[in-house]
Amino acid sequence: MSIALLDYGAGNVASVERALRRLGAESHPAMLPSDLANANAIILPGVGHFAALIRALDERRLRGPLTTAIRSGVPFLGICLGLQALYERSEEAPEFAGLAIFAGEVRALPSTVKLPHMGWNRIRVSRRSGLLDKLSESDFFYFAHTFAATELSPEVVATCDHGAPFTAVLQSENVFGVQFHPEKSGTPGARVLQNFLRLAA
Repeated sequence: MSIALLDYGAGNVASVERALRRLGAESHPAMLPSDLANANAIILPGVGHFAALIRALDERRLRGPLTTAIRSGVPFLGICLGLQALYERSEEAPEFAGLAIFAGEVRALPSTVKLPHMGWNRIRVSRRSGLLDKLSESDFFYFAHTFAATELSPEVVATCDHGAPFTAVLQSENVFGVQFHPEKSGTPGARVLQNFLRLAA
């Protein structure tokens, strides 16, 4: 299986690649439109600023090929900022348009709690998804973020709370997203990646 790992200069691309390799899956960096042409699955890791991610995708002319692949049914997993990029826009950089796979805006978590939201949390599952097979609400996942999808739309599979409920896991047909970092979440995170690989096969 050809797994394209979108590389836009984010710090966690290498750690996601290592996590996949531990599961016996090889990935290739995708920095050009041609790198997505024959991909059987696409993963967009994400750390940093929304503007930096979107600017990099646009400068490398990846936006069109990426959204075309997603809309044509190629399995896609967005991690952290990679999930946020699926929405129309983000409060973090309102002048930059997101990928608009889903409607809505990513917003800052409430200032009444410590930000960024960083550390281990459990999730609350609201509907079934193959991405969470063999996992339960007793499992912990590692989060590191200040912004989140707080409008809980139909594609939401699981939520977490930090000052307010936010989207922790989403799925709509071939599109998956997790706000936590599976590559830093130990055995439960490895299970999420393994489930994605199985669903994409």
